[in-house]
Amino acid sequence: IALGDCGFGRRKDAGVVRATEVEDAVHWSAALAGRGAAWRGAAAAEGDARGAAAAAEAGAVVAGRRGGIRATRTDHATRCEARRGTGSGSVAMAAQVSQEELKKQAAWKAVEYVKSGMKLGLGTGSTAAYAVERIGQLLKDGSLRKIVGVPTSTRTAEQAASLNIPLATLDEVSQLDLAIDGADEVDPKLNVVKGRGGALLREKMVEMASDKFICIVDNTKLVDGLGGSKLAMPVEIVQFCWKYNLQRLQRLPEVAGCKAQLRMGEDGKPYVTDNSNYIVDLYFKRPIADAYAAAKAISALEGVVDHGLFLDMVTTCIIAGTDGVEVKEK
Repeated sequence: IALGDCGFGRRKDAGVVRATEVEDAVHWSAALAGRGAAWRGAAAAEGDARGAAAAAEAGAVVAGRRGGIRATRTDHATRCEARRGTGSGSVAMAAQVSQEELKKQAAWKAVEYVKSGMKLGLGTGSTAAYAVERIGQLLKDGSLRKIVGVPTSTRTAEQAASLNIPLATLDEVSQLDLAIDGADEVDPKLNVVKGRGGALLREKMVEMASDKFICIVDNTKLVDGLGGSKLAMPVEIVQFCWKYNLQRLQRLPEVAGCKAQLRMGEDGKPYVTDNSNYIVDLYFKRPIADAYAAAKAISALEGVVDHGLFLDMVTTCIIAGTDGVEVKEK
């Protein structure tokens, strides 16, 4: 199927962020190795067998119910500690996993839900890119077979094609088994804000066509209420009379107090989506009082294509944090 179908064209600047950085532990491990013999000798001479100790923690599962949402946590933090038996001091070190590595772990966790023969929605963003990459790996080694992916942006379409993931559009595959994608904000009820990457319309279309939607985020995206991060809540609008629609958005009582701004590109010109539309970003000083009322009011405006409020859509949320990966399910 040609990538040009339904607007899935190629873009030269499309890319995937893979900036995994893990804290270097060479300095302490070298020192530890140098002192090891002395510690063992001192411990033997004193009859104190405390020596050098190491411990690791993984797979701690915490289950609970909060407002109909089940939470499970897998702790990936690894701790390594060495102590002197003489009591004169100790050397301790915790190897911390980087944020990018945690995103990768969360994405791989999401791919565990993928089975051979599935029709998948492929999300857009740095975390979703890890999931697309993993699916490509599993297809290559034969662990997955007969997968069809529907990408949510030109960036994702190009990445998936480079990994030899068979692609289609909603024209060819109108119902999907599963979608995996990121989010910009997640509230306690697993309602989310999406679209700061500019792909909100295609993301919503693909994820609404999916039986299940797995959302992947890091823990900085958690908010008490949507709009609470004080960052952009995007609204995609047609280019025609965009100032008129920007002003109408800002005047809506359901989003009272917001500041509306036309999104600009790096070239200083209005940002244009894959669908040739503009984006108006709404900024809030406090969380939206009623996200459902706001969504309805925004959608009612002529010239609005769609908005970044994804309500009652997420079925599973995988949250990557410094303490590990947490899975919440409705």
